[in-house]
Amino acid sequence: MAVQRKMLGDILFENGLLTEAQLEEALTEQKLSRKKLGQILVDRGVINEQQLLEVLEFTLGIPQVQLNRVDIDPEVVKILPTSLIRKHHILPISLNQQRLTLGMVDPLNYEAIDDVRILTGFDVLPVLISENDMNAAIQQYAALQVDSRMEKLLGELNEQSSSFVEADALSANIEDDAPVVRMVNSILQQAVQGLASDIHIEPLEQDVRVRFRIDGELVEVLSLPKKSFPAIVSRIKIMGNLDISEKRLPQDGRSRMVIDGREIDFRISSLPSIHGEKMAIRILDRSNALMSLKELGFSAANLKKIHSLIRRPHGMIVVTGPTGSGKTTTLYSILTEINVAERNIVTLEDPVEYSLAGINQVQINNKAGLTFPAGLRSILRQDPDIIMVGEMRDTETAELGVRAALTGHLFFSTLHTNSSSGTVARMVNMGVENYLLSSSLIGVVSQQLIRRLCPHCKQAYHLDELVAHRLDMQEYVDREFYHPRGCNRCRQSGYLGRMALHEVMVLGPQMRAAINNHINSEDELDNIARQEGMITMREDGIEKALAGFTSLEEVMKGVFLGD
Repeated sequence: MAVQRKMLGDILFENGLLTEAQLEEALTEQKLSRKKLGQILVDRGVINEQQLLEVLEFTLGIPQVQLNRVDIDPEVVKILPTSLIRKHHILPISLNQQRLTLGMVDPLNYEAIDDVRILTGFDVLPVLISENDMNAAIQQYAALQVDSRMEKLLGELNEQSSSFVEADALSANIEDDAPVVRMVNSILQQAVQGLASDIHIEPLEQDVRVRFRIDGELVEVLSLPKKSFPAIVSRIKIMGNLDISEKRLPQDGRSRMVIDGREIDFRISSLPSIHGEKMAIRILDRSNALMSLKELGFSAANLKKIHSLIRRPHGMIVVTGPTGSGKTTTLYSILTEINVAERNIVTLEDPVEYSLAGINQVQINNKAGLTFPAGLRSILRQDPDIIMVGEMRDTETAELGVRAALTGHLFFSTLHTNSSSGTVARMVNMGVENYLLSSSLIGVVSQQLIRRLCPHCKQAYHLDELVAHRLDMQEYVDREFYHPRGCNRCRQSGYLGRMALHEVMVLGPQMRAAINNHINSEDELDNIARQEGMITMREDGIEKALAGFTSLEEVMKGVFLGD
């Protein structure tokens, strides 16, 4: 390996892309970090990725390929196990007779070429792929392939006798090397590597369906033998500290694993169905969830409003949106930003999704009597500066939150409403008096998750007059927007990842007067909020579509149809 890396350094040095001193510094860092030499040089700013690819292409005669312009055969990807693809950062692209075209970030990695040649028996034709292209391809394409390891496990599960599976299902001490254990671990690992947010393991009449939710959409990835299902459910229940003998009632639990060097939490839920217990697993990846406010996609104007709100000494701030719209992520980002040693921050959550350093987090326990109202009363006796309650589910919690905001605390919580102005009507309907609400509520952040356009294949177009009229967007006629097209890196969907649309309502004098005067109509309050400078979610969505982040179709689904 040392010879291989020195060859790359020699090539770059001979082409005048770096000095001898820069090479020595990079080689020293490589010994400590074990990162690729080329990536170290790019990270240091000595060269850029395109320069690296061009010099390798010119010097070695290896062609450079852009993956969005190539049709990758899914069956060819299956030739190599995902573990080998990730280890060497390679991707099979096509197979012509006995020659395998292999995408590589580092074509001087002779160990990778030898491993592929020995494993497949094919001649290997390397082609150059950029680091960014390769990362996207592995995460969005190869990670969802059923590799040879999982196929072997499926074979072992099919070979097991029904009596063995039933005995395994009833045992709380399944061996770590049992096929069921390895299959469950493989499903969890595959879901994390494929950037899934949820795993659904569903018993059907003849078999068991495994689906991952990726970018808000469910994707079927695996079919398991029905006779193995009791053991799989038993294993998942053991991981989540659930009762394996209880099959008639829903249960909830948690588990934690280290995958690819990251601690991943899993929230496990079982639900009895006519064909067996359906298992749903929420994936909570701390490294992806704990983001700064800047990373959440707020516009500059909305970000400025949020910063002004969270610097207030007291008052109530509510984050609203449908289930799964990222409300908790936004609250965690806010708390992280205002978390300083001089403030006592206490949260009340059901469940606690992520552990936040320096913040006192309390888990709701209804069976023990620790409900939201009871917990909030106890928190108020703990001399808090900032309180976060996961959700205002009842009148008592809402009234206590209002009183906490009025007595000098900064109070955060969430509600399930579709707009900022709808929050006022919802809280009044929950029994909060108008005069208390107008005095305590200082701001509402409403959000909705939509899919982000794939940057590799999105297609520009100009909005025509007919569509603009239908969408009441006449002022945007002939403006440039983008359509989803579909490529290998986005699984032909045209979308890659998700983003949020936002609406930030800061209560001004007119809004407070309207609430005091019992004006609870959402439309009237919305008009007042706009007069006081609120950018609606519709307007935020259109601006993000104009910038090429998403499509008008996604904005329409997320906002227009909800209005």
